[in-house]
Amino acid sequence: MTAVLERAEVPVVRGYRFEMVKLVSQWRIRLLVLACWLAPALFVAAVSQQSDLPTDTLFGRWMNISGWAGPLVLLGFAGTYALPLLTSVVAGDVFAAEDRLGTWRHLLVAMRSYRRIFVSKALASLTVILLLVIGLAVSGAVGGLVAVGSQPLVALDGQLLPPGEAAGLVALAWICVLAPTLALAGIGLLGSVVFGRSPMGLLLPAVVALGMGVAQLLPLPVAVRLALPSYAFIAWTGLFTTPAQLGPLLIGVAVSLVWAVAATSLAYIVFMRRDFTNLSNDGVGRRALTVAAAPLVGLLVVTMGVLAVASPSTGSGIDQNKVQQSVATAFGRLYRLQTQQLHRPDVTEEQLASTVACTKGDGLVEADGPGNDWRCVVSWHLPGTTIAGQAIYQLDIASDGQYVADGDGPKEVNGYFQVHTPNGDQPNPLWQFDGHLELLSKG
Repeated sequence: MTAVLERAEVPVVRGYRFEMVKLVSQWRIRLLVLACWLAPALFVAAVSQQSDLPTDTLFGRWMNISGWAGPLVLLGFAGTYALPLLTSVVAGDVFAAEDRLGTWRHLLVAMRSYRRIFVSKALASLTVILLLVIGLAVSGAVGGLVAVGSQPLVALDGQLLPPGEAAGLVALAWICVLAPTLALAGIGLLGSVVFGRSPMGLLLPAVVALGMGVAQLLPLPVAVRLALPSYAFIAWTGLFTTPAQLGPLLIGVAVSLVWAVAATSLAYIVFMRRDFTNLSNDGVGRRALTVAAAPLVGLLVVTMGVLAVASPSTGSGIDQNKVQQSVATAFGRLYRLQTQQLHRPDVTEEQLASTVACTKGDGLVEADGPGNDWRCVVSWHLPGTTIAGQAIYQLDIASDGQYVADGDGPKEVNGYFQVHTPNGDQPNPLWQFDGHLELLSKG
């Protein structure tokens, strides 16, 4: 039968157009496109105008200060929830739909090539996924800019990014998460081929993303964390430090692309071996463990081994020196921002000479690893004074290196969420701030 199908193959372009028409004619795909291009703008614009901001979300505390904070808040949400669900709906159903409708024979007669059917479906699903991701990014940015404007953005190390630089980094961050999205799309294609009309194919990308997301919350070694393709959904935060933390980001993107190629290749192999003459055969569900899962588990193990040998850190990647350096840098830069708000004489970071002493668990445990029991005392000097200023911060450091520093006094410095300025009350940049530790670097 394969020999007959190969005699007069339909060009891939025609097959691609045909698959695109089938996808965009589905009401759920149209609804997703509409939602991705409209809902983020409305959400970001509405939240940016509220006095109660999502301060527990990365960049959430700056949403009414800079229009570029909104698309980053949206990116954090999308990487955890939206993008896995979108890939499930699109890629996880592109092959299974033919099994449910019983249209494989009609498609084979029309296309006359197994290979071109697979390529057409894969390209069509990829196009729709890219359209949805671009919609999320553009809509979120438009909502933030319309509601707040193109103002400077405070980075994760306290650096004030000019609007142009902030815009470029926001765009680059969204581009970087395309890699793990493609990995989930490849898993979706594999699940759609392997499980046929079973709902497991549709749910597979979301289930895999949920499992990897839970794993990222655990105190895993750095090599294991970076070996998961989901790390690229987090690693974009390294773009918003100076210097940029490019090592983990590049590794995360590379791992995700390898997973995308591996999962798609497995889907292609399974699809080409399928017996379409047997109407009762809608997949290889019982052989899924050996056909699909085993190669991907093997890839994960090999990647962990390579990263364990190549990376300078095999532990948590979080230590006392890293925390102290990060907090000192962020505090010095945010102190200057507060100085500008209060119209005080400007000081340089070198003049402040900020130093930080951090302990964990009230000094009863080793100052290492994630936890919400970090305590840091910041000391600094102002020009012309001999007495050092001091401020206290309580830190909650996550396993991925992301942390929140919560000011604990004195009130005039970091003990209250607003500062009284000549232009009225404004958010106090020293009250709470987010930071990010590079897990691969040495403290």
